[in-house]
Amino acid sequence: MRPSLESLRVLEACVSAGSFARAAERLFLTPAAISLRIRTLEAELGQPLFIRGGRRVVPTAAASVLANRVREALTGIGEALAEFQAATPPLRLTAPPTFASHWLAPRLARYPTPGASVIEVDVSAEIRDPGAFDVAIRTGRGGWAGLEEYRLAPVEVTPMLSPSLLGTQTLAAPEALTDFELLPHPDWEQWFKEAQCATPQGLRFLAVDYPTHELDANAALAGVGVALLSPSLFRPLLTEGRLIAPFPYVLSGPAWHFALIRANDARQAPRQLCAWLCEQAREVA
Repeated sequence: MRPSLESLRVLEACVSAGSFARAAERLFLTPAAISLRIRTLEAELGQPLFIRGGRRVVPTAAASVLANRVREALTGIGEALAEFQAATPPLRLTAPPTFASHWLAPRLARYPTPGASVIEVDVSAEIRDPGAFDVAIRTGRGGWAGLEEYRLAPVEVTPMLSPSLLGTQTLAAPEALTDFELLPHPDWEQWFKEAQCATPQGLRFLAVDYPTHELDANAALAGVGVALLSPSLFRPLLTEGRLIAPFPYVLSGPAWHFALIRANDARQAPRQLCAWLCEQAREVA
């Protein structure tokens, strides 16, 4: 019977440590477990490995030679793994700023990266060339040529504002938004339709159109105006009371958050990451 690599590792530790007790400490095992493993190994090899005299054990000459060869082999395995990890390219993930900050970052640290995989995150609102990423998270209605799509979650928006801006006023109906300045957003008209309300006359919009929802949220926190934001991405701000969502109407879709990979990419790592992102999205839902 050929002994296991773990048993040979225990032998090497015992010889290099000079005692079963010190080997047990090094391997985070009990001395009894070490002793049992050595006796099992001796039975498998058909010869004693240590000369026992009271509480002292001394490796035989043959055991010392074997332990040295095992040490060389373990060192070689470690070097081979290090070379393999150094040669493994990182998994390149690109995502828009707000989604990366509020949805991706709290979850990605829990991703069970296989072996040597390292994930490099590129945060950008720009559409990257397919050759510049392995997985891309983008927002839209789908239909990207040459890309395989994984649906994560629909884009949701509802008006949010700071308590300081609301003051003592009560927003009883969507029409009351005419009393405030609104941060520009392409979905305001659709949101009013979701609220079963014709777009009110006299809406006032700020002259600054911020390029990201993150900046819209910061402006709303500062009391600059009412922003159309995602209640799922900015839920902590609602929970903490730093922003208020005064209406129950949430526009969901038609745009979605997608995870994308190149259609001709047969590697498992990008697909595994996309599948995991889909699982995370289902847990939120």
